[in-house]
Amino acid sequence: MPEKQKETGPTRRALLEGGAATTMLLVAGLPVGRSAVAAVAAEPTVTPMPTLPVMLNINARNIAVEVDPRTTLLDTLRNHLGLTGSKKGCDHGQCGACTVLVNGRRINACLSLAAMHEGDEITTIEGLAAGGELHPVQAAFIEHDGFQCGYCTPGQICSAVAMLREAKDGWPSHVSADVGAAPAALTDTEIRERMSGNLCRCAAYPNIIAAIRDAAERS
Repeated sequence: MPEKQKETGPTRRALLEGGAATTMLLVAGLPVGRSAVAAVAAEPTVTPMPTLPVMLNINARNIAVEVDPRTTLLDTLRNHLGLTGSKKGCDHGQCGACTVLVNGRRINACLSLAAMHEGDEITTIEGLAAGGELHPVQAAFIEHDGFQCGYCTPGQICSAVAMLREAKDGWPSHVSADVGAAPAALTDTEIRERMSGNLCRCAAYPNIIAAIRDAAERS
């Protein structure tokens, strides 16, 4: 019987064991050789983005803040200034939970950079009440139970405050029958159209409409 030849190269078992050991080193983040060390050393260093000093007028107060130029107004309000009334819902400008007032106009704070608003008058839900008295829209939302979980409510209220001013100034909507009327008649259909950018996942829409209609009649 011929004598079995001795294996001179690496065995299949040795190759498998070596591959497994290399994988473990990579998973653990350990270098596997000089080439790996050289590759890591050759990686470019990341320079941090410099911060930008911004003076914001929020709820009738001037507040100095330093932010990354890419920081949104919403993240500045919530994460830097502790004004957490404005909510982050979709973070894509589709739900309206982050609505605030800038120079009296409603905007989605998640789509606007804080650095863009130096010198503007910004009003959040925390700044609507005056002298211990709730804003009429806030009071109407409570009276008509215009909220359930309350997550969208700050944006709904801020949007309604601006919307009532728009209607009073005669701004037409997509469903307005008379585009030249001032003030615009706020039917339920008008209110639904004008508030369509603010979503309520609890579907409290009938009560929201009733609250806004009541606030419009009182103002």
